[in-house]
Amino acid sequence: MTRLHAGCGAWLWLASLLLGGCSGGGGGPSSDGSGSQAGQGGGSVFAVDSGAPPIATGDAAAARDAAAAHDAAAARDAEPPSSTGGCGRSDFPVGGAQTLEVGGMQRELIVALPDGYDSSTPHRLIFAWHGQRGTAQQVAALGYYGLESRAGGTAIFVAAQGLETSTGIGGTGWDNMNGRDIAFTRAMLDYVREHYCIDDARIFSVGMSYGGIMSNNVGCALGDVFRAIAPMAGLGPINAGTCVGQVAVWKAYGNADTLLPAMYIDQSRAHWVAANHCAETTQPAGSNGCVAHDGCDEGHPVIWCLFDGAHVVPPFAGEEIWAFFSQF
Repeated sequence: MTRLHAGCGAWLWLASLLLGGCSGGGGGPSSDGSGSQAGQGGGSVFAVDSGAPPIATGDAAAARDAAAAHDAAAARDAEPPSSTGGCGRSDFPVGGAQTLEVGGMQRELIVALPDGYDSSTPHRLIFAWHGQRGTAQQVAALGYYGLESRAGGTAIFVAAQGLETSTGIGGTGWDNMNGRDIAFTRAMLDYVREHYCIDDARIFSVGMSYGGIMSNNVGCALGDVFRAIAPMAGLGPINAGTCVGQVAVWKAYGNADTLLPAMYIDQSRAHWVAANHCAETTQPAGSNGCVAHDGCDEGHPVIWCLFDGAHVVPPFAGEEIWAFFSQF
């Protein structure tokens, strides 16, 4: 059985390749705009019932901090829908391509409003991140990983455009160099909250490959804002020691993925299992072979989906991720 260990060291090699070290921003390879690579074979598989070691309890201060974070997250989750400043606005921008200036740079995003958008009703907000060399347009054209058609008009979607990466791999992505992509996320949050009616307690993130890394990093850096994340074939969070808040997590990985070795996904899974105080044991979840870790903090499950496939979006992603997000 593979033992999961949270921490930076075990993915140092890959982080160094992509970022020049664990202290950098998130990054990850992909062969096309969707963040997937077709035609792979072989690869490594790790046990679906492997888990993280129990959290150490010797440090009383750390235990108190963890308890305080848990109580704050529980209080947030118990809140009814919380509306933002954009609720009730009649002059909201129409959906489509938009631009924000962030840190002296022009950053691009696409906002998708549901048909018949009602500015008096709080909506879920779902950020969908593209993979290496991908585009926001591709994410939007593919229905935000299959979630838009399932949302039934209850969600607003945002597809952001990554910049040319600084890792030497090439192409657009989310290297978060000097914190620029997290800063972009904060700016998008402020913009969308101001102009549209958002349920502030139900903000989500989904992405594949580099987009999965970005989801992990968002869940870490903005865990006090996001309710849940769904990273697919993405390592991280890179700066795990700086995480704030707490998020529910749905993760997926193909057992024939030869682009991203299983050990890095193992590490990522271990981080979230430990962060949400889950047990190593699991139970079946959904109808596509996924499992849920036992004993996670109330309202913060960790779902793990190991599927037959390469570095691709699993065929059941839309179905399972929407079921996961919509429970909150």
